Amino acid sequence: MDTEPAVILVVDDLAQNRKLMDAILSPRGYVLLEASSGEEALGLLAERTPDLILLDVLMPGIDGYETCRRIRATPATAFLPVVMVTASGSAEKVRATEAGADDFINKPLDQAELLARVRSLVRVKRYQDTVIAQAAELAAWNRELESRVSAQVERLDRFGRLRRFLSPQITRLILDTGDESFLTSHRREIIAVYCDLRGFTSFAETSDPEEVMSVLGEYHQALGDLVFLYEGTLEHFAGDGLLVFFNDPVPCPDAPARAVRMAVDMRTSVTRLAEGWRRHDYELGFGVGIARGFATLGRIGFEGRYDYAAIGTVTNLSARLSSYATAGQILVTQRVLAGADGVAVSRPVGSLPLRGFSKPVIAHEIVGLIESTVVP
Repeated sequence: MDTEPAVILVVDDLAQNRKLMDAILSPRGYVLLEASSGEEALGLLAERTPDLILLDVLMPGIDGYETCRRIRATPATAFLPVVMVTASGSAEKVRATEAGADDFINKPLDQAELLARVRSLVRVKRYQDTVIAQAAELAAWNRELESRVSAQVERLDRFGRLRRFLSPQITRLILDTGDESFLTSHRREIIAVYCDLRGFTSFAETSDPEEVMSVLGEYHQALGDLVFLYEGTLEHFAGDGLLVFFNDPVPCPDAPARAVRMAVDMRTSVTRLAEGWRRHDYELGFGVGIARGFATLGRIGFEGRYDYAAIGTVTNLSARLSSYATAGQILVTQRVLAGADGVAVSRPVGSLPLRGFSKPVIAHEIVGLIESTVVP
């Protein structure tokens, strides 16, 4: 309960009447403000809002009726309790009601009646203040809630855009920092991993679309989980072809080793899937190519449809290695193998004449992983 003393403004042109009000109300804990005219009362109200006004009707200048009308016309005091003090009859009370008075006290003053009306209207004013304060607090909460919801919607929208090509871990990191500078075009060395299915073209030509979609769904799910597990950046799915790269947008000091481990796990996963596909007479194999080199990276596309892409010879080289690989092969360049030293068991496959490259490319096949290597 509010323990602040109630403030009462007494408006009367006669000093003895104001002193009488003070003698009755001050001992009861009320704080009194005094005004000797309607003009003075309106001036005080512009500076401080009391809990109640005791307003004499007959005053020189602006009388009580006009003062009350002006109080009601001012938004800050429109609902302020006003008690008109009058010695007149019922006709004057009607005028006071029309002017906006809440209650009346007759002269000569009855002390008990005055105290009862003051207590009642002060209690109403305090309830009104509570409602107004609660409404303001609720409005503030609503604004904060709207702001939080708007921020969360924006966060979810950004998360939806970023998670299309980034792992959940990296997406959360970018959302937490708010840094999207990586989306602008930049140059960086990356490890590009390209993989696709051997025999997919003939399979798609001779199978029902539903069968093709079922195979692709299983294939994409298995590979997508591993891309996220190893925190690779997914550039795109294109049918059975998939391009992932490491060391961008987040630097990855073990990028070659991470790419090789992911490729080996991908091969294992697709091998399991292929066993089920063979039961349906689908002969599909899996090949991977991994290359290392510089690329230009950044956001490409148009409003409403953006991708995060790597442009450069390194992505083409990984795709060509993948095309050259037989079912179950993972082919890597010399630079990738050097970066993954101590991670994988490999064997040389010699210089490969790859389409689009003027010189043969020295390649190695990843046979398996050294047992001491672990998943990130």
